[in-house]
Amino acid sequence: MEVFPVVDMEKLNGEERGATMEMIKDACENWGFFELVNHGIAIELMDTVEKMTKEHYKKCMEQRFKEMVASKGLEAVQSEIDDLDWESTFYLRHLPVSNISEVPDLDEDYRKEMREFALRLEKLAEQLLDLLCENLGLEKGYLKNAFYGSNGPNFGTKVSNYPPCPKPELIQGLRAHTDAGGVILLFQDDKVSGLQLLKDGEWIDVPPMRHSIVINLGDQLEVITNGKYKSVLHRVIAQSDGTRMSIASFYNPGNDAVIYPALALVKADETSQVYPKFVFDDYMKLYAGLKFQAKEPRFEIMKEMESNVTLDPTATV
Repeated sequence: MEVFPVVDMEKLNGEERGATMEMIKDACENWGFFELVNHGIAIELMDTVEKMTKEHYKKCMEQRFKEMVASKGLEAVQSEIDDLDWESTFYLRHLPVSNISEVPDLDEDYRKEMREFALRLEKLAEQLLDLLCENLGLEKGYLKNAFYGSNGPNFGTKVSNYPPCPKPELIQGLRAHTDAGGVILLFQDDKVSGLQLLKDGEWIDVPPMRHSIVINLGDQLEVITNGKYKSVLHRVIAQSDGTRMSIASFYNPGNDAVIYPALALVKADETSQVYPKFVFDDYMKLYAGLKFQAKEPRFEIMKEMESNVTLDPTATV
């Protein structure tokens, strides 16, 4: 059994940098996931965000979730449910414009801590994109520029809680899917597990680790790397004990960013470019209805639309 990749970012600053970069490269090419430790985000901030997220769920969301479960009769289901997720969520937008002050029911202290946490994650995402550029042989800043569009990247957070489920064998916490966007940074519960990824035909647990940030790659990075890196199917298994916290932040291209394989990664022979060119917002509109289906047909549909896409002449090549 292969060991899930855990990357110690402190080692990027010393003589183990080469081996650490190789570990990131292998994780991107063969897993689509890896876990970061010593990533530079203060432990105290993470502890505060976790505490406040769990308090907010108890105070504002737990009862609503119980009422939803009761209204749909989910506690007594006898057969598998394949069109519903056993999760309680809310969303925060950070870039290009924050909506944190408008999201209802959040205490002011919680808003403040989430703003700070998002700033730290944004910096970490951009640092990671440059590490990927280095491994791919792309110039520094290429991926950030590719995501930029006219107003900068989209960056937002999905805050989820997965309460105990009476029939975990019949309902998924979150159904299997690949993520549509760029790079995803997840702060997950270190006591209640449930996140799994599909590797070589087997579902593998993403280990809960205290104060780690789990990274996974979205569909856009698969396209830009021309398939060298791939987005990977993952899911959340419902559990009968404990409520699992998940804070997933998505660093995605801007709505009007034109996404296409980096020319440096496409061989001279044009047939080696297997991915389409498209506007990110068009992909997201398509993804909204096909999230829980295979990604390959999404790419095919975008390929059929690509004759309508024109490249910005100032785009990075």
